[in-house]
Amino acid sequence: MFRIKKLDIFIAKQFGLLFVGTFFICQFVLMMQFLWRYVDVLIGKGLTLDVLAQFFWYMGLMFVPNALPLAILLSSLITFGNLGESSELTAIKAAGISLLQSFRPLVVIVILISVVSFYFQNVVGPEANRSFQSLLLSMKQKSPELEIPEGMFYDGIPQCNIYVQKKNTETGMLYGIMIYKMTGSYEDAAIILADSGMLQSTAEKKHLVLTLHNGEWFENMKSQELAGSASVPYRRESFIRKKIVLDFNGDFSMSDASAISGNAKTKTLKEITIGIDSLKSDIDSMGRVYYEDSQRRYYNFGKLSKEDSIASKKLLAETKAGFYETYDSLIQEKKKSAVETALVNARSELNDLDFKSTMTNYSERQMRLHQIEAMNKFTLSLSCLIFFFIGAPLGAIIRKGGLGIPVIISVLVFIVYFIFDNSGFRMARGGMWSVWFGKTISTLVLTPLAIFFTYKANKDSVVFNLDMYRNLFMKMLGLRTKRHIFKKEVIINEPNYTENAMKLSVITQDIDNYVTKYNLMLAPNPIKVFFKYSPDNTVRNINDRLEDIIEDLSNTRDKKILSCINEYPVIAVKAHTRPFAKKWLNILIAVIIPLGVFFYLRMWRFRVRLMRDLRQIKQVNGELLDRISQLESKNK
Repeated sequence: MFRIKKLDIFIAKQFGLLFVGTFFICQFVLMMQFLWRYVDVLIGKGLTLDVLAQFFWYMGLMFVPNALPLAILLSSLITFGNLGESSELTAIKAAGISLLQSFRPLVVIVILISVVSFYFQNVVGPEANRSFQSLLLSMKQKSPELEIPEGMFYDGIPQCNIYVQKKNTETGMLYGIMIYKMTGSYEDAAIILADSGMLQSTAEKKHLVLTLHNGEWFENMKSQELAGSASVPYRRESFIRKKIVLDFNGDFSMSDASAISGNAKTKTLKEITIGIDSLKSDIDSMGRVYYEDSQRRYYNFGKLSKEDSIASKKLLAETKAGFYETYDSLIQEKKKSAVETALVNARSELNDLDFKSTMTNYSERQMRLHQIEAMNKFTLSLSCLIFFFIGAPLGAIIRKGGLGIPVIISVLVFIVYFIFDNSGFRMARGGMWSVWFGKTISTLVLTPLAIFFTYKANKDSVVFNLDMYRNLFMKMLGLRTKRHIFKKEVIINEPNYTENAMKLSVITQDIDNYVTKYNLMLAPNPIKVFFKYSPDNTVRNINDRLEDIIEDLSNTRDKKILSCINEYPVIAVKAHTRPFAKKWLNILIAVIIPLGVFFYLRMWRFRVRLMRDLRQIKQVNGELLDRISQLESKNK
């Protein structure tokens, strides 16, 4: 039986407060990023506060499903990062409660958030999208004169360039107007100057009425009848008040309304299913019509019986053969005429096929968009749960709270998600990928990460231990750390200088014997390196004895001895013998020639470095023996 415990309430409160804050932050960031697309629609329109409030309200509702996954990722990461940083997570585990058990209340909350996300996408989101698009259309239709900038030529009206020196946003009056109006060519251009005027749209939103005051009209009068004349007559007209009707169907046509109704983002899941069925029916009908049309046009047996169709095909083949015989018998001019006619017919058929292809591709694209939007309602809701199982384990592993590292990690994870999701959407929309693969690729990539992080966090893994990666990196590159031995504040046992001096002398002698026996500067035998490995116990023994001496001498009070033992190099006792510890891996590397050469040269480098290290050990041994001798003579 599921029981609510105090720990569940505690973790839920921690997560809830952070979730509310991060949600509004993510919502604000997404809205600001989206707002830049519509800055030109908002600025200079003279819109009232209630219209702007509706604009931001609908835009906020549209971005709720997008902000929920990112907010869950960030809030869960910070929650468990804070618990780990304050050692509360350690106390929870010490009480016998596993990490997955501590996830239990938040899993329930995230599932409820996923349901809310689906509800927003299926009910609230389509209505908000529909209202948002309608509001945009109304905003574009409001005050068209405010689209014209001051001090610049505006070419947004077909066949017109309008210059306005100044405009009054409150009254809609334009001052210092200059219009270049071209109906056909430069010879038919008209220049209109006016002191002031007003631009208004007609009721059907397909024309603009420009009312001008106190101006002049200059227009060339050249026409087709005067095409051969060298002079170009023109007329000049002065007016006190004049109205001009301009065609302007761009943003004011009813096609916008139909585009809103056909947009998949403005439909619920049920409406999308109906729309997909309708589009499939339209595509099938279109293909059937195109097929029958091609049968009638090219073969003329679109609706014949099977026997008549076979006879017609035979007749067509005979006709083609007769055509070639007839063509060979024609004179050169008629052959040229026949070829030109054939080219015209071919271009006409090509244009017809291009038109049919455009219509078919458009319908298929619309169907893919509907399928993408239907799958998006499920994948975006599922991403809430996936992001939780990425953020919460990462917080438990990293154990860093606040808005520093968690924000960086959240942004990186979201960037990966966005790249895969956006790429999948574009490929699915273009038909290069199937819709289900394009919309689930981000989920398929992040789900293994969520499982991996959850498993590692539950096992107290050090997958994000920076020291572990640093040591591994240094080992791969052959780097090593230096000794840092400092003077101890409290010394219990003084070092035995006499015994250590005798041991150092023996080590020096062993090094001389080893260097005499093995010339480390020479290239090693590849057979012994990769196939017949033998351990180098001498170097291991020298290193072990030297480390014991260093450990004993670290208890000294003498600064010079401490300085000398810090000069001892850290020896790699295996790297000069073979590339890897496992024999089968060395054989595999040897078979792969390029890798074998690389690791062979790398191992030779370690041999040379070991030779230098042994020389340095001998030198430091001599300095220590001299210093120990001085200390013993003082004590006597």
